[in-house]
Amino acid sequence: MKVAVYCGSRSGNEPLYAEKAKELGEFFGSNGIDLVFGGGHVGLMGVIADAVLASGGKVYGVIPQHLVNRELAHPGLTELFVVKNMHERKAKMTDLADSFVALPGGVGTLEEIFEVWTWGQLGFHRKPCAFYNVDGFYDSLLDMAKTMVAAGFVRQQYLDMIVVAKTPTELLDGFRSYTPPQEKWT
Repeated sequence: MKVAVYCGSRSGNEPLYAEKAKELGEFFGSNGIDLVFGGGHVGLMGVIADAVLASGGKVYGVIPQHLVNRELAHPGLTELFVVKNMHERKAKMTDLADSFVALPGGVGTLEEIFEVWTWGQLGFHRKPCAFYNVDGFYDSLLDMAKTMVAAGFVRQQYLDMIVVAKTPTELLDGFRSYTPPQEKWT
C-alpha cells in the first residue's frame, strides 16, 4: 500500500505535531506501507519521511523543480520525481498513491486534500481520503463540513467518505474498510 501524506512544510508550534508525524511514519515503515509525499526535507514532511526511512520503509517524493532549486528536496528518498509545477506534482502523487491523508498543515495541505476529496466525489478515483486529527486539529474544519451538509451544498455521503483518525491503527482500519460513495453525477 502507498499512502500519500499531505502535511506542513513547517513543524507547527506544538511539538506534538512532529511527534505524531514521526509515530505515523514509524508505523508505515514497520508495516510495509510506502509513503508518497511532497519530496521536501523540511517541516512535518521531513519528519515523516525520515521516520519511514529509518523504519525500513520506502518513500517516494514528488517535488517541482522550483523547490529543488531552493534546495528543499529530501536527499535520501527511495525515489524522487522532479516535476515542472504543482499541478504535475498533485497528479503524480494521485497516480502513485492508493490512499490520501492530511496531517496538520497549512493552506497547501488543505488545498491538496480537498482536491483529492473532490476528485473522489466526482469519480476520478475510488481511493480513501482521510484527516489525521492530531489533538483535534481538524475539528473545526470537520464542523464546517457538517455546516455545508446542513446547508445543502454537500451530500452526507461525501462527508461520510472521509476517514477521520487519531491513531495509525484507526487510519489503516479506515483505509481497509473504505467503500467509495456513488459518483456525484451518475
